[in-house]
Amino acid sequence: MNSMLKMAAAVAAAALPLTAAEVTGKVTLKGTPPPANIIAAVKADANCGKVAKGDAKTRTYVVGADGGLANTIVYIKKGLEGKTFPVPSTKPEIDQAGCMYQPYVAAVMVGQKFDVKNSDPFMHNVNATPKINKGFNFAQASQGQVNEKVFDKAEMGIRFACNVHPWMIAYVSVMENPFFVVTDDKGTFAIKGDLPDGKYTLEAFHQKAGALTQEIEVKGGKATTDFAFDVK
Repeated sequence: MNSMLKMAAAVAAAALPLTAAEVTGKVTLKGTPPPANIIAAVKADANCGKVAKGDAKTRTYVVGADGGLANTIVYIKKGLEGKTFPVPSTKPEIDQAGCMYQPYVAAVMVGQKFDVKNSDPFMHNVNATPKINKGFNFAQASQGQVNEKVFDKAEMGIRFACNVHPWMIAYVSVMENPFFVVTDDKGTFAIKGDLPDGKYTLEAFHQKAGALTQEIEVKGGKATTDFAFDVK
């Protein structure tokens, strides 16, 4: 192999993606949370009552049978300073269906486009009130209407509400890097991506319970840790 071919091979090798890493664990809630309340206004509303899917309930704490805490954002908070990452090409969707926001908790990366959709056959209003980013407030009058949005600064827990149906609430967090995930209904999480081996600060953020951090070390592309919140 001549010198030019060797150089080309070296450049190609350097351009290969890092070994995929996976940070896994579980988030639980200690203690007994207050029971979810049925939102009676949903079925009482002339329009919402026609599209409601069962009894709509508050989602302050969504806890599995074994204490697994859903709707918790787990993400790499420290250890990636000075590094830049491409914005994910995926486009998350925040839907308004059955007069409830779905999902209740979502996360996107700074600069990542996402869609806000109205799946109901009547008007909703989307009112996002961030403290750092620029907010927006617009109506979605027709079924199937989709509006594309994006936030350009990191911020946790941006509140989305509907001024027409005040019980409709959701939260969107905007992350600095792509290493984040929202826990599932069992409280489990798996952050996957090209994360180099090393030491990091991992944070679990819940809209009501607060935030907890753990120091982790990714070795051989793997790390695991758990979080346990107290009821607040």
